[in-house]
Amino acid sequence: MSDHAKDELEAQAPPQAHSLENLPPSNAPKETTATTAPSALDWDSPEDPDNPQNWRLASKVYHVTIPGLFGFAVTFGTSVYTPALHSISSHFDISRTAAILGLTLYTLGLAFGPVISAPLSERFGRKLVYLLSAPVFMLFTLGAGFSRSFGSLLVCRLFAGLTGSPALAVGAGTTADLFPPAKRAKVTTVFVMAPFAGPSFGPVIGGFAAQYKGWRWTQWCILFIALAVFLGALPMKETYKKVILERRAKKRCISPPEPVGGAAVKNTVVQNFLRPMHMLVTEPVVFFLSLYTAFAFAVLFLFFAAIPYVFQRPPYSFTISQTGLIFLAIGLGVLLASITGILIDTNFYQVQHRKAMATCQTHAQPEHRLYNAMIGSLGIPIGLFWFAWTANTSVHWAVPVVGAVPFAWGNLCLFISAAMYMVDCYGPLNGASAMAANGIFRYTLGAVFPLFTIQMYESLGIGWATSLLGFLSILMLPIPWVLFKFGPAIRKHSRYPVMM
Repeated sequence: MSDHAKDELEAQAPPQAHSLENLPPSNAPKETTATTAPSALDWDSPEDPDNPQNWRLASKVYHVTIPGLFGFAVTFGTSVYTPALHSISSHFDISRTAAILGLTLYTLGLAFGPVISAPLSERFGRKLVYLLSAPVFMLFTLGAGFSRSFGSLLVCRLFAGLTGSPALAVGAGTTADLFPPAKRAKVTTVFVMAPFAGPSFGPVIGGFAAQYKGWRWTQWCILFIALAVFLGALPMKETYKKVILERRAKKRCISPPEPVGGAAVKNTVVQNFLRPMHMLVTEPVVFFLSLYTAFAFAVLFLFFAAIPYVFQRPPYSFTISQTGLIFLAIGLGVLLASITGILIDTNFYQVQHRKAMATCQTHAQPEHRLYNAMIGSLGIPIGLFWFAWTANTSVHWAVPVVGAVPFAWGNLCLFISAAMYMVDCYGPLNGASAMAANGIFRYTLGAVFPLFTIQMYESLGIGWATSLLGFLSILMLPIPWVLFKFGPAIRKHSRYPVMM
């Protein structure tokens, strides 16, 4: 998802977009034309039909589904490339490690693209960013598929990642536009499943495409999915509050809210990079949760190289397409994590939220968002050690494959909790910066880990290489548990305004 992010979760929307507390009372007297200007700054009433949070449920579902599918298409583009590594190596006469650069540069594009796309969405709206970025993303993907040199393939993959990333960053803002915070957890859980499902299904489709059609077809598969989503996005309406109010003011012939100028957009771009980096190095909550989620995400990307290394050798000797099917286990883990997130929100967080409301508090403590992460932290090492000591042995191939399920389940459970916790702690604006830091860290590690995977597995062996990752995951396992117990005390020392 910013990512992302950010979506990455109340990522792009300003505080006004998430609350009705600033609205005028519904029984306020109607003002005359001479004093109608305030309506350009806020909704006319809590029931204002132009407010996306008052739209019909079917319309809300549609406007959340499209960004989720965009996120799926973009992250699908990361892993669909990997089954073709051998074919690309042979075609361009390069090493396997060099061929992996096509994955690395694309992923780095996903990390840094939101720095530009997020402020653009705040100035011009969500819909325009979707409809402009998607065709450019498809053009660079087309260029990657037609590349006649390895250099042009790398350049096109990098810019495809950069121009595809708005779906991950802006999608989180769309979700925040449509649902108030108390109702956002379930929607967010399903929304972030899409960007995690993309890497799971990429090797499945890419394996058959690479084996039977050649490496160029891995890029055509991205195009087919992105084009279908783009056509489905054409009827979308704008969801960003400020842009809606600005357009409505023009129709009413009243002074619109003052638009953000070019200099302000430039300043926002700088802030979108500098503030996240500052939070990453000064805020313990942001640093440790970003480190943990980035590590887990990077291990997922490491599997894009590790699983072919393990299963395309004896005793398994899988074909490329058979190896791709193994990633369905990761997809199953992602699905189970989404179900887990919904159940925990219903049976735990909402209970705490109702208790807080009953005692005249506006919200439950942010630490109640960490239940997912605490149980997910157990699934990650279980899955890694399971895979480590059952792969490449006399045990049936299905046994290590099943080990990928608890790993993927724990991975997504951790990310869901981390995202909602940071946004609850820091609020919409600084929470967006915290998620931007998380996205940059996450995709950067995800880009780097596959580069040394084969060397690590050849040097340490399958068991100890994967166990090393398992030991590192155990080292990070206490992070959500410590935050659950000491989070309020840690937040008191924050340099940023936090929710107490």
